Amino acid sequence: MSRFRSARVIGATVGALVILTIGVYGPATLLGPLPAATATRVTPAAGEAVPFPPVLPAVGGSAVIGLAAVAPDPAAPDVTVLDAAALATTEPLAVAGTIDPLPMAAATKIVTALVVLDAKPLSSGETGPQVAITAADYQGYIDYGNSGARTVVVFPAEQWTQTELLQAMILGSSNNHADTLARWAFGSLDAYTAAANAWLAEQGLDGTSVADATGLSDDSVGTASDLARLAGLAATDPVVAGILAQPASALVGQRGVDNTTAFLVEQGVTGITRSYTDGAGICFLFTAQVQGPDSVYTFAGALIGEPDYDALTADVTALMESARAGVRDLPTLAQGDVYVEFTTPWGADASGSVRTATTSFGWQAQTPDAAAVTVETFATGRAGTVVGRVTVEAGGAEVTSKLVLDQTISAPGLGWRLLHPVPMISALIESTR
Repeated sequence: MSRFRSARVIGATVGALVILTIGVYGPATLLGPLPAATATRVTPAAGEAVPFPPVLPAVGGSAVIGLAAVAPDPAAPDVTVLDAAALATTEPLAVAGTIDPLPMAAATKIVTALVVLDAKPLSSGETGPQVAITAADYQGYIDYGNSGARTVVVFPAEQWTQTELLQAMILGSSNNHADTLARWAFGSLDAYTAAANAWLAEQGLDGTSVADATGLSDDSVGTASDLARLAGLAATDPVVAGILAQPASALVGQRGVDNTTAFLVEQGVTGITRSYTDGAGICFLFTAQVQGPDSVYTFAGALIGEPDYDALTADVTALMESARAGVRDLPTLAQGDVYVEFTTPWGADASGSVRTATTSFGWQAQTPDAAAVTVETFATGRAGTVVGRVTVEAGGAEVTSKLVLDQTISAPGLGWRLLHPVPMISALIESTR
């Protein structure tokens, strides 16, 4: 009797286990989620983006940085508008000479212009408020003139608009107008320098600081990388860019003003400031353009500590020759290029390939870094399904495209599910986390 009972217990237990197995194993394998495909990074064949570095002088400090353009306005498709926001994340194309801060002469006045415009903004085309020339302003004009520094004539109680003050300072490199703007906007030169240094820090220009509004002080210093970025900020400011694009020939009282910024215009260069002091040597901030068949490439640059104007001419000419040779269409992402391979436990496989070919008109100054690839987690998918994204560097800017499956990854049959409980149950457990 006891043997019969034992057999019944064993039978019941086995039956329960069978029922439990059918109730759990079956649904888990037949209805549970599939294990995700495994992604393996691959590198496509190298493209044609052979680096062609800018030619920069070893003397002093120098740097160039690419300037991105925003999407054109449909109402003015031929007008190129530079993207100021992109400067914050754009790395220099090249840096040469010293990386230490150097006296920056009248590049300081570009800081003055941008800091004043930050405090007293103008819209493009506005002249701004009238500013009366004070006794201190007039005395500054006299003192700078007696010392041989650049000035533009003023008289006490004259009324200058904000734009006219900026024109005299930027185009004429007028030291007295730099001080006038700083005092007018901030109340004193000390208050201005404090505000200017805070502004420089906010822009991430940590290697640059000012001790005055003019740059006559050798304590107003900057690194070449910072000043190339500063040139980009000036070029993307609509008021400063407007002053440089349409230089005034006369100011208050029809007073003439010489444009000190123009330099090698025939080579596609737009000077932003060109100046000299004994401590700084010759300093030149600029933008330049290279025209392609269908596109224009714009970059900003800074050359500081140049020994003389002959050297500056030779160095900028060499830079522009290298720009015309190096700026071209960059085949950054070719359609169909494979950046990731997918495999599944049931033997299906596919590739993640570039959906849309992209090119950029730019300057591949350095060997680009490896592509950055992100992929989605999935088990099955139709051909053409977006499964990730690839990003590469081209000419100092990022170019990106979606990755899609080149062929369909189908689900396995029921037999594979039933015969492979480990990956199926593992997938079920993973899905609950």
